[in-house]
Amino acid sequence: MNHPEFPLSEELIYLNHAAVGPWPKRTRDAVVRFAEQNCRYGSHFYPDWLRKETELRQQFQTLINAPSFDDIALVKNTSEALSFVAYGLSWQAGDNIVSSNEEFPSNRLPWQSLADQGVQFRQADLSSAATPEDALFALVDEHTRLLTISSIQFASGIRMDLERIGEFCRQRGILFCIDAIQSLGAVEFDVQAYKADFVMADGHKWLFGPEGLGVFYTSAESRDKLKLTQFGWHMMKDTHNYENEPWEMHPSARRFECGSPNMLGIHALSASLSLLLEIGMESIEAQVIERAEHLKAAIAAKDDLVLLSRRQSRLQSGIVVFKHRTLASDVLYRHLQKNGVVCAPRGGGIRFSPHFYNTFEEIDRAVHLASTAASAGRD
Repeated sequence: MNHPEFPLSEELIYLNHAAVGPWPKRTRDAVVRFAEQNCRYGSHFYPDWLRKETELRQQFQTLINAPSFDDIALVKNTSEALSFVAYGLSWQAGDNIVSSNEEFPSNRLPWQSLADQGVQFRQADLSSAATPEDALFALVDEHTRLLTISSIQFASGIRMDLERIGEFCRQRGILFCIDAIQSLGAVEFDVQAYKADFVMADGHKWLFGPEGLGVFYTSAESRDKLKLTQFGWHMMKDTHNYENEPWEMHPSARRFECGSPNMLGIHALSASLSLLLEIGMESIEAQVIERAEHLKAAIAAKDDLVLLSRRQSRLQSGIVVFKHRTLASDVLYRHLQKNGVVCAPRGGGIRFSPHFYNTFEEIDRAVHLASTAASAGRD
């Protein structure tokens, strides 16, 4: 039986939350109400919309344990926020940035684009040392200005020890930047415990939100280290004084929001976050990990499937990757899609990423469909 908030088609087994997640029912309803209000009243209720914008900042503050909702900027996506950091910092020739060789392009291209300023982007092989963190630390030297890493790797599901990395960076005066898109909504997250300077994520994966709206956290201390690279009315201190000359930038993270807010996205994402916060991230993480562990065990029990994710890991995530012993992964992917299993080809195999509402029965059914794919193709 489907979860009441996720009335998905019975033809589907949705295991693709690490890509684009479905909307909860309440999010659909919030968008319908917002659209109806626009249709009938235009912007008459704009003060209410501004309160919803503030509410979303407060929800994100709670979700990531930020010191203040003034630390929260609402941005278009993860890539935009990463670019704010890459082009907001003042670099010197010879500086370097340490990261990994498993990063999604969003956490690679902005840094690589700094090469013409003499900035080196170093990519650690996360499997080259006793721990992934040790692999990162081995590339750090006296010229390292920033360490940037995905909290959970999109293709392998490796979950980093962010507290350990944050302490390492703090002791050496290195800025710490976290791409949290594969964590927020799936596992607990604490920017203060991680001593993070910058954190960013989109809303459309584990957070169940729409594409086109994300979060950008900056610590109060690190925020002032970023020069602005976009300008517009919304990032002024006195937002509604349109004749404001000379103008001042907003003292909060709103300085990174240069233009009109995505009010439709704000209403949708706020509704989605309300579900996560009602249930509680501690409970959601436990359920996500329980389903991932069940999935790993089910895959390991099939002779024709090979588990690529680590079976026992000190830091578990909701991402599980496997392959078929005889079928090419692209063939297996097409078979699964044809049979209603929504997933993704990643990490040299197939990536399943179940959320808290997925049932063990449908997970088992998806594994069975993968295991019998070769015989199904011969029928």
